Amino acid sequence: MSADRDRGTEGTEGTEGTEDTPASRASRSSRWATLPTEQRNPRSRDLDRLDAEEVVRLVLEEDRVGLERALEQRRPLATAASWLAETLERGGDAILVGAGTSGRLAVLEAAECPPTFGTAPERIRAAIAGGEQAVFRAAEGAEDDERAGRQLGEETSAGDLVLGISASSVTAFPAAALAAARERGARTVLLTCASLERQPELAGLADLVIALDTGAEVLTGSTRLKAGSATKAALNAITTAAMVRLGKTYDNLMVDLRPGSAKLRDRAERIVATAASVDAEAARRLLRDAGGDVKRAIVMGLAGVDAEEAAHRLERSRGHVRAAIDLSPVPRSTP
Repeated sequence: MSADRDRGTEGTEGTEGTEDTPASRASRSSRWATLPTEQRNPRSRDLDRLDAEEVVRLVLEEDRVGLERALEQRRPLATAASWLAETLERGGDAILVGAGTSGRLAVLEAAECPPTFGTAPERIRAAIAGGEQAVFRAAEGAEDDERAGRQLGEETSAGDLVLGISASSVTAFPAAALAAARERGARTVLLTCASLERQPELAGLADLVIALDTGAEVLTGSTRLKAGSATKAALNAITTAAMVRLGKTYDNLMVDLRPGSAKLRDRAERIVATAASVDAEAARRLLRDAGGDVKRAIVMGLAGVDAEEAAHRLERSRGHVRAAIDLSPVPRSTP
């Protein structure tokens, strides 16, 4: 392994150089050439000469850099999570918008919320440039469809949240969706792997801009790598923090899951057993009496109440299990 490979992560945003060559002149005339995600990474020079293990190590080391950059943006990520929770709590919808890899990550995040957190599919949904077929087959030209992005944004309302995802920051489809949504009064967030320091104009693209500044990729311009990993981590953080705020967890247990498979039914039983400190048989009985509702079963087990009382408490606590357990009983009317 050469010394260049072990010199750390400094310089991962490096550019090609300043010599006046035909290639450098072409780069200066391109709107994309100066983007951080389009630069060459000095740590991956001679990539084609490395063996498979060296390539794997380099890719994963750069992924770690991306995750560290995401962690540095924890405050704006927390703000986005709070906005998402507020939107859902007030009856609005969240729309995740992107193209290419960013669009597929939007689809993945939206698709995983219903089974994990029990959200209705229409409340957190995704839109990818090129439509559903672009999830499975690349439709790269669709990212330039400004009209489609604008149409999407025009379908939002003041109570909604639009989260545009663009590794480069300049993709037309999500940018147009954000602009139109702002005009409609929706809250807007841009999640990008660009740099606010080098591109201060990004601040005007959304109400909140989260710039992860992940830098150059191992394979130049391939933002499915480090940028994609950092973006997925950021989306995980936003949705999970929002769901915790909404009472979708008790301790570190997912208590609003939809047990639609054998694995999830087993997980539901284990969650109830763990949370209520009961054995497997008692957990199954609680779940049965609760109509399969994990939250209700936990409140029944810990508060020593029946299913009806547990349901009343959860309604009063707005779905927060810990608060429901501590509530006083609901007076029952006598016949």
